[in-house]
Amino acid sequence: MTEKQELNRDLSSRQMQMIALGGTIGVGLFMGSAATIKWTGPSVLLAYALAGLVLYIVMRALGEMLYLDPSTGSFAKYATEYIHPLAGYLTAWSNVFQYLVVGISEVIAVGQYLNYWWPNLPGWISGTVVVVTLCIANLISVKAYGELEFWFALIKVLTIIFMLILGAMVILLGLGNNWHPLGFSNLWSHGGFFTGGFKGFIFALSIVIASYQGIEVIGITAGEAKNPQVTVVKSIKSIVARILLFYIGSIFIIVTIYPWNQLAKVGSPFVETFSRVGITAAAAIINFVLVTAAMSGCNSGIFSSSRMLYTLGLKGEISRKFTRLSRQGVPLLPVLTISIGILIGMILNEVLPHLIKGSSNVFVLVYSSSVLPGMVPWFVILFSQLKFRKINKDKLGNHPFKLPLYPISSYFAIIALVITLIFMFFNPETRVSVFVGVIFLAIMSLIFFITRPDKNK
Repeated sequence: MTEKQELNRDLSSRQMQMIALGGTIGVGLFMGSAATIKWTGPSVLLAYALAGLVLYIVMRALGEMLYLDPSTGSFAKYATEYIHPLAGYLTAWSNVFQYLVVGISEVIAVGQYLNYWWPNLPGWISGTVVVVTLCIANLISVKAYGELEFWFALIKVLTIIFMLILGAMVILLGLGNNWHPLGFSNLWSHGGFFTGGFKGFIFALSIVIASYQGIEVIGITAGEAKNPQVTVVKSIKSIVARILLFYIGSIFIIVTIYPWNQLAKVGSPFVETFSRVGITAAAAIINFVLVTAAMSGCNSGIFSSSRMLYTLGLKGEISRKFTRLSRQGVPLLPVLTISIGILIGMILNEVLPHLIKGSSNVFVLVYSSSVLPGMVPWFVILFSQLKFRKINKDKLGNHPFKLPLYPISSYFAIIALVITLIFMFFNPETRVSVFVGVIFLAIMSLIFFITRPDKNK
């Protein structure tokens, strides 16, 4: 252990891009995104495109600030500097809460997917092995974490590319359909393109925006990137385009091949598409991809939330012990704390249903409650960038990565997120999770003002 407070800059642009991809492309996409499609039908494509535009604005705003100040836990730091210490505090804890919850849910998911091959394998055994393995990888070095995440993400990316190619051949050439091209009629033949009207479209938009959460992890990796100005700009430029291609491309293939109102019967469209063209091992292949996708989500969770605990330690919000680094330049205590937290959550998920009747519903609420805290970094990035522009006018003359159409683009993204949040209150399926998220933010705000009365000024 060392008192050194400089993290090692060992992450390459290649690793940073895959970390952001891995944090965003999750299990939900491979299982079919049925929740979004049922609200609005084929027009879900427009929801993904609109959410993608907001995503692009958020990431360009983040990139603009990172170019001048590439630091660990960046957006929490920016929130403190450009908004208010409370904003930085809530951003850091929202990120810790979000990724702790995501880590627990992903570890539980791994156990369920492994039951495909080993039906009698207890979830707590597979979960413990996964958490310990990922914890060790995070402790070895940030380079080891980055390499592991690179390969996890690459498996997901290759699967999506393969699915896009096969899907295009089914639609245009009739592969797997006796060489009779399916065409594009499923996009409008089952109740039209906008099947849920404006209300259904906005409801779907709220779920779609939540599915993009996690890409901002690239801002947390900046403090450990080689040559951060170059790698951050390169990563953000390529990552947004790739995510939009993978998400919109996959959803386009799904709603074109399958009638949107029959997707509930399909299960995983990825499995069905592979099976349709004669790949008999489709279920086993996709199940393997799901295991790696869930491990990738947990891996990103350990990394991201541990760096936020490190940032909180630097700011004096928690014990300075959280800033101590190992000889490999890794924040030892934050990584161990998050890993133990995920283990405890996984064990409680196994034990509580046997002790308390109906306790499984509590976990569903906790998992879904991470959606609102997950939106906090996006709001913080957008508001911070508005103030950042005013304070750093003299440094922006030769800045190569400024947000286009500022400030119109910034305000557009903020308004879009606010509207989405309002409709989440009206949607019965997202209302409770938003309330739980609000309660979490209220409790953390109260703790902030009680424990740091000087920050109230």
